[in-house]
Amino acid sequence: MGIRGRKSSNKNPPILSHEFVIQNHADIVSCIAMIFIIGLMIQVVSPICYMFVAVHHNVTLEQEPVMGEPMQAVRYTYGWKDLCAVFFYFLICIVTHAIIQEYVLDKISRKLHLSKSKHSKFNESGQLLVFYVMSVLWGGDVIFRENYLLNISSLWEDYPHNEMVFMFKFFYIIQLAYWLHCYPELYFQKTKREEMPARIRYATLGLVYVAAAYLLNFSRVGICLLVLHYASEALFHAARLIYFVDKAENGSKAGYFLANIVFVLVRLGSIILSVLTFWYGLSLSENQGFDIATGNFNVQLTRIAALAAVCFLQAWLMWNFITFHLKRRREMTAALTTTRKPRQDKKSASKKKKEDHKRHVEDDDLPEVDQNTKKSLRSRTVSGKSK
Repeated sequence: MGIRGRKSSNKNPPILSHEFVIQNHADIVSCIAMIFIIGLMIQVVSPICYMFVAVHHNVTLEQEPVMGEPMQAVRYTYGWKDLCAVFFYFLICIVTHAIIQEYVLDKISRKLHLSKSKHSKFNESGQLLVFYVMSVLWGGDVIFRENYLLNISSLWEDYPHNEMVFMFKFFYIIQLAYWLHCYPELYFQKTKREEMPARIRYATLGLVYVAAAYLLNFSRVGICLLVLHYASEALFHAARLIYFVDKAENGSKAGYFLANIVFVLVRLGSIILSVLTFWYGLSLSENQGFDIATGNFNVQLTRIAALAAVCFLQAWLMWNFITFHLKRRREMTAALTTTRKPRQDKKSASKKKKEDHKRHVEDDDLPEVDQNTKKSLRSRTVSGKSK
C-alpha cells in the first residue's frame, strides 16, 4: 500500500501535472530513496549509494590502536560527503512528513471539524511537535552521554571540537535535512501565500544557525542551545494542539501559561550560555587563531559575530513574544468593551420602561380631568426640550 499525498479530489489528475505530483509526492520521493537502498546490494554502484546512506569522514580509523588501552569510540569530522547524506535524509524527512500527515494528523483533524486557518495551524504544530520532541530526547541523550551538563567548561575547552561520535554527527545531519525539507513542503502541502513568509523565515533561521554551529565547530554549545530552544517550542505547540482538541480550554490555558514561562527562561538561559562560551570561555583559550585546515575559528571577530547572532535571535524572539501578547490583550479589552455596551443599552431601556410604567400607574390613580391635564403638561415639556 503506497503512501498517498494530500487528496484534493476523487479524479485522477494528468501524469506529471502539479496536482499529480502533490498527491503522489511521498510515493515519488520514497521510490528515489529506495534506489539508493537497493543500490547497496549491487556491487557496481554500491560505493556511490553507500556515500549517500552512511555517515562518513571517520577520523579514528586513521589512528592505530595502542596495546593495553581500551578502544576509543568511533569519531567523525565533517566534509563534502555530508552533503550526500543530507540529501538522502532530506528525502526520508519528506516521506516521514507525509506518513505523519496522512496516518495521524489528517485522521484527528477530520474528527475535530476545524476551519481552514485552524486546520493549517494544527498540521504545522503537529509536525513540529514530533520533530521537537525527537530532537530534545536525542540531543538530551548526547548531552548526557558526553557529560556537557555537569561539566559546563567542556563547551569551550579543547576547542576546536571537530571530532564527534556517531549519534552526535548524525543529529546535525538530520537537523540540516529537516530544515531543508521545509521548503518543498510549502509546495506539497499547498501552503497559503500569506503563510509562506513566516514559514520560510523560520526554516531559514533554523538551517543557517544549525549549519553555522556545525561548520564552525561550535557543535557542543550548538546542541545545548538547540535542545533549550526546542524544549520551549515543543511546549508551545503542545499547548496549541490542546487548544484545538480541548473545547473547554482549561488544559490549553495551563499549557500556554507553562510555555510562556519556559519561553522567557530559555531566552535568558541561551544568552547566559552564549556569553559564557563565546565571551568568557573561548576568549581565555590558549588555542586561538584562524586555521581552516584544522577547523579552528577561535578569533575575536568570529566569537563576537557568533555571540551577536545568538543574542539577536533571542531578542527578536522575545520582541515577537511581547508584541503578540500586547496585541492579544488589546483585542481582549476591545472585545470586552463591545460586549459591555449592549448590556448598558439593555439596562437603560429596561429602566426607561419601568419609569413609563410607573407614570401610567400614577396617572390611573388620578381623575380623568387631571390625567388629561398631566399628559398635556408632559407633552409640552418634552416639546420644549426638543426645541
